[in-house]
This record gives sequence, C-alpha cells and structure tokens, in this order.
Amino acid sequence: MNTRKLGRTEMMVSEIGHGLWGMGSWPDSSDPQSREALQLSAGTGCNFYDSAWAYGEGKSDGLLGELMLASRQTRLFAASKIPPLNRKWPASAKYAYSEVYPADYVFQMADTIRQKLQASTIDLLQFHVWDDSWTQAAEFESTIGKLKRDGTIRAFGISLNRWEPENGIQALRTGLVDTVQVVYNIFDQSPEDELFPLCQELNLGVIVRVPLDEGSLGGHFTANTKFAENDWRSSYFNPKNLTETLERVERLRHVTPDSMTMPEMALRFALSHPAVSTVIVGMRTSEHVRKNLATSAAGPLNPRLLSTLKEHRWNRKPASNPTR
Repeated sequence: MNTRKLGRTEMMVSEIGHGLWGMGSWPDSSDPQSREALQLSAGTGCNFYDSAWAYGEGKSDGLLGELMLASRQTRLFAASKIPPLNRKWPASAKYAYSEVYPADYVFQMADTIRQKLQASTIDLLQFHVWDDSWTQAAEFESTIGKLKRDGTIRAFGISLNRWEPENGIQALRTGLVDTVQVVYNIFDQSPEDELFPLCQELNLGVIVRVPLDEGSLGGHFTANTKFAENDWRSSYFNPKNLTETLERVERLRHVTPDSMTMPEMALRFALSHPAVSTVIVGMRTSEHVRKNLATSAAGPLNPRLLSTLKEHRWNRKPASNPTR
C-alpha cells in the first residue's frame, strides 16, 4: 500500500482509506462482517479510517475504536466527524453558526467521539457539514484553537456539501483547516476547478469521498436495481437519476481498458490527481477490501486514458442531495 502525506500534517496515510458509513447506519450492514473487513484492511496496509458520529449515532466510531484497540502495535489514523447540532443536512447559509457548531456542543461531541475511539487524541476531527457563511464566526477560531491546544485533536478538517466544492474556500484561507473532504470521481470533477489548486497552494490534505459515485461506477447497477425504502440510495438513485447514470456508465464501459475493471479505473482516476492525499471507499466485506486496496499498487492512470475520462465530466444536480 502506497502512502501520501496528509497535507501539512505529519500523517503519512494510505492512498486508499476505509470508509465506515455503511457499517454504522445502512440497513443491510453486519457487525461481524464489518469487523472482519476492518481487521483485514489494517493487516493489508490500510492505515486511514474515516468515520462519523452520524454513522449510526456513534456505532461506526465504536467499531473503529475496537479496531484501534486491537491494533495498538500498528499505527492507524482515525478520522471522525461532528454532526451539526441542528441535524440539518446539507449545510446552508440560512442556519447561523451558533445553531450548528456552538463551542460547548463541539467540545462535548469531541470528548464523546474520543471515548468511542478509545483514544487520548483524535487524529483528525472534521465538521460534518460546512457553509462558508460561518467562516467569520468568532467561535470558529477559538473553538478549533482550544481543541488543538488541549490535545483533543491533532488536525482539523471540514467536509463539503455534495456538488459545492467552492463552498469552503473561505474557511481554508483562514489557516484553521488542515484537511478538506470532498466528492470527486469520474462524473464529479468540479473540485479540479478551484478547490484542488488552492489545496496545493496551501498544502492542505484532500480526502476524496464517493470515488465510485455511491456504487454506480462499480458497474453492477441495472434499470431494475432497487434499494430498500429506508436505504438513502432509494432517493439518491431516483428513476431520473438512475436512468441518466446508467446511460453514462454504459459510455464508460466502452473506454474501460480490458486490463482493468471499472471500479479500479474509477479509484485510479481519483488517485491520479496530485492534490489528493487519500481516497476513502466503503468496504463492508473482505472481498471489497482485497479488490480496492490492490488498486494502490497499480499507480495513476496513463495520460491518454485520463484525458478520455475528462470528457465524461457531469455537472449534475440530482433531486436528492444527501451528504455525509
């Protein structure tokens, strides 16, 4: 497993990170299966794990804490996220900063997450939603400063709304933010416009999420694909979005080299951008772990294929805009 420096932090993280969203709150998750996948990834070279309190109200943080405790001889990096106090998703300028991340709430949640992770210090704590209208709130600077001074966290980051990569640039310029998490994949290439160049200029860590477009770039969805009503993907892949997505996936099949699978191509696409520090993938089974972690050894895509994939950019705004 190749590693990259996480921006200006001292953390050298695995190129492929393990995302725990599906382990915490998806209806078809299995705890024994999740534990097996986590243990396998840690034993195969993965060292970066991305969780959030909202993933099952602490469930994924608890699973990650178990792994951290069982893997004390191996340096693993735990990242988690504080949900907005008002539980409104996605972030919006119509909410005041005091409604979303008041200091007392942030300190309480940080301690709660730290206990779940069974760690004295959280490697990376992120705000799970962000709107740049909050940047000038006085509490923002004082809160992050205290978390670092007290040793509660090593680094701080923000997670950006889907399809809004520029809605965080003001915060990045404050110097308070060490990492940014953003949706980036073959379809969603807009972070390349402004966000990635700024992160390179400021030496900030970039954590890519949704590299497989919530599964569509796995290449297995069909017109008959259905999700349970309590599975958020049932609204994300509504009939209109699913139909258009399948059409675009089909076009990608024609440019996928015979020597690689579509998921491998998608992961290597994300890893090919020099601004990217790590790409987090949801891996709930050991099979997913083996296939996805092997991608790191293959390296970036060749320039010709990258150029072809740039033509598949999709500036979309589906009806449902879930965030995580």
